[in-house]
Amino acid sequence: MTSLPPTSLPLGFLQRPAQPAPGQPAWLLVLMHGVGSNEQDLFGLAAYVPPQFHVISLRAPFALGQGAFAWFQFTVSADGVRHIHAPQEQQARALVQQTVEQAAQQLGVAPEHVVLGGFSQGGIMALSQLLTQPQTLRAAVIWHSRLLPEIAHLHAPAQAFEGKSAWVSHGSYDNVIPLTSAHAIRDKLGALPLELSYHEYAGAHEIRPEELRASMHWLQDLTELEPETGQ
Repeated sequence: MTSLPPTSLPLGFLQRPAQPAPGQPAWLLVLMHGVGSNEQDLFGLAAYVPPQFHVISLRAPFALGQGAFAWFQFTVSADGVRHIHAPQEQQARALVQQTVEQAAQQLGVAPEHVVLGGFSQGGIMALSQLLTQPQTLRAAVIWHSRLLPEIAHLHAPAQAFEGKSAWVSHGSYDNVIPLTSAHAIRDKLGALPLELSYHEYAGAHEIRPEELRASMHWLQDLTELEPETGQ
């Protein structure tokens, strides 16, 4: 049974309530923006999300400027290697987990009906939650993102990913996060016992219209296919 929409969560947010069909369970999609943006950004996608999903778009915890936030700060060395602010990443990851769990509890949504989605650095957060706390969600949508090698030691054992799913897509000429980063995600998730849907689109660091349509169709299909471990 669905509870009242959350009025307070550890992170700032915008929300769109679910409107599932009679007898259909409600799902929860938590969205996370990229560096320098805010919760308004991906909330613009809510109109395209299947109606059985509650949509909650989060604001990252660290302010960069007026209306600009980050999940963690980072620097890029001359050789192109990124160095993250590790304490900020750890704090943000904990806040995401707390927010997701509280939102799901308040909305009456079981973990097997929770999906995390993110673009760029927000995709890092969604991917990190999937890899470190797979028991808290059913699937992740990862747009134009990368793996964090800094948290590899925190990844859950392979068997924890049975029944999970992931959508990964990237621009073939992304000028912010190279396509090789998507290949690394593909290789990592492809080695785990989860259902991976991987796609490349002729675009840069942006969610292309056809990419958005395909990922929303994937979300719809996800709600119609219960994982084996949930049977």
